[in-house]
Amino acid sequence: MANQGGPISDLRVNDQIRAREVRLVGPQGEQVGIVSIDKALQLAADVDMDLVEVAPTARPPVCKLMDYGKYKYESAQKARASRRNQQQTVIKEMKLRPKIDTHDYETKKGHIVRFLKAGDKVKITIMFRGREQSRPELGRRLLDKLAEEIADLGGVESAPKQDGRNMVMVVAPHRPKGDIKGGGRKGGRESEEGSEEAPLAE
Repeated sequence: MANQGGPISDLRVNDQIRAREVRLVGPQGEQVGIVSIDKALQLAADVDMDLVEVAPTARPPVCKLMDYGKYKYESAQKARASRRNQQQTVIKEMKLRPKIDTHDYETKKGHIVRFLKAGDKVKITIMFRGREQSRPELGRRLLDKLAEEIADLGGVESAPKQDGRNMVMVVAPHRPKGDIKGGGRKGGRESEEGSEEAPLAE
């Protein structure tokens, strides 16, 4: 029986249950039926178990016979395991100029490769200045080239699109972060200009 009444700590147990009658479920999930609260408490005592109100909003409320202490322990263990398995998405950011020289391009591509290997997504921004804004195809070609060269590690999640003076593309690793050994740090979005990531030369 699912806990429909909220967090474990909010469940009413035994004498805390206020309803006059309840729909009783046995310890193996079997339906006992609608019984008075007194009878339900007596049945719980007979089998040395707790009477737990698992669905207080039902009419009548649903109660189950169980070992409440064991139930709380197992539920807490499952919650901790679930939190451990959750992976927070990290979005790194790398900025390039449309006429970037070969050395800088290779350096920044190396950072992108490292981010993808760590299981992080990367937002790649092409920054246009002055007359460069009239040549968006330069940025598009650069992003297409980059996407092709890192295709073995990640794919384009968000295709290149103009965003004011910039052109933005997002790439994501092929494998989930949890499947990559030596994954990157957990946390929110990070940028090369942020406090957690050392600034990189443009």
